[in-house]
Amino acid sequence: MTDLVDHPRKHETRRDGSDRLSRLAVCTAVALLVLSFMLNAMDRQLFYPLLPSIRLDYGLSLQQGGLLATGFTLGMAIAGLVAGYLSDRFSRKAVIVASVVVYSLGTIATPLAKGFVDMLVYRLVSGFGEGMQAAALFAALGAFFHRRRSLAMGGLVTAFGVGVFFGPLAGTAFAEASGTWRTPFVWFGAAGLVVAAAIGLLVRRGVTERATRTAPGTAADLAHVPDTLLNRNSVALSVTSAIGGLVFYGFLGLYPSFLKMELHFTVGQTALAASLVGLGATFSLLGGWLGDSVDQRKLLIFTYLMVSAIGVATYLGPTAPGWQYLLAFSMGVFASGFLFTNCTSAIQRAVRPERVGMAAGLFVSSYYVAAACSGLLFATLAETLGWRGAGFWQIGMLPLAGVVALLFVRSDQQHTGKPAVAG
Repeated sequence: MTDLVDHPRKHETRRDGSDRLSRLAVCTAVALLVLSFMLNAMDRQLFYPLLPSIRLDYGLSLQQGGLLATGFTLGMAIAGLVAGYLSDRFSRKAVIVASVVVYSLGTIATPLAKGFVDMLVYRLVSGFGEGMQAAALFAALGAFFHRRRSLAMGGLVTAFGVGVFFGPLAGTAFAEASGTWRTPFVWFGAAGLVVAAAIGLLVRRGVTERATRTAPGTAADLAHVPDTLLNRNSVALSVTSAIGGLVFYGFLGLYPSFLKMELHFTVGQTALAASLVGLGATFSLLGGWLGDSVDQRKLLIFTYLMVSAIGVATYLGPTAPGWQYLLAFSMGVFASGFLFTNCTSAIQRAVRPERVGMAAGLFVSSYYVAAACSGLLFATLAETLGWRGAGFWQIGMLPLAGVVALLFVRSDQQHTGKPAVAG
């Protein structure tokens, strides 16, 4: 773990002024932060396989269900820039702890809803906490491991993928054992409160509060990076990130319903397919390593083309469970493991180090504003074009727009964290 850490040098300071951290302190802090993000994934993924039961219980329409499935990400989008601003100016540790508490309370409140409106409010509260946590975590670990930023983001997304894998399986198991879909929300929310307390007690501020600053002698290393948050690269990457949110969350939110309603999968088969998306996301370490090793723009273009092909095959191709499991796994590899990992690190590389927090918030807001609309868009398309037509256009064709946005990115204006080469 510590061989990836960028120990302080003359141009790097920690905002809390602490000395070099011990290996145990670093490993403990990173393990707890990663665990909290895994729980974040389990928390949000829990809702999707239980949506058919929730719709039946409350008498909700398909569009209402789609909005509940992905509308919570509007809370994440609102939280993104707020958390990014706070993360650049105040304690990231405090932001992380508070955010885990917020989304856990929102999860606990979800089964207490009386109808569609208050459940949507609870989902938005949960999403707000999850968005704050994501932005603060991306900024904290992106700064701490800034020379291996994509690999660090890959580690976080791997944890997220593990949560996506186990969330539906654990959630449906709790629901079936207790005879109600409400039980898993209480258990997952309580687990979040425990993790928040552990972070507050055990995570050292030296891990979460690092800020990388530039001394006069190293200014040339950043001369190629624009000195503004909104520049050509960050704007283009925000657009392509938004397209990623529309595609992946449209898939996550309604894919289980497609399997159950269109392909007539059982509850167990549906949960397994949803979980395999998370298993594919564990390939984010490979995606992060590649993002640190090759031109990220070219890697992201390749990734979007793969997502497009997988989307077309999922909705127009083979319907047997085995094939759908393979396609769900492949979607996790590319849409989460490669796309999400490299979009969040690339947008941080589009700005100077002192704006990393705001860049992380910009990514979260861009990605999740689009994600908030994705379920409603997919449900509307499904009612008009059918499940297969909706999947073809939103999951199969929309990624090509992400490729177009990436054509505007200039790799020579990205900050890699390596010394500039005299030319």
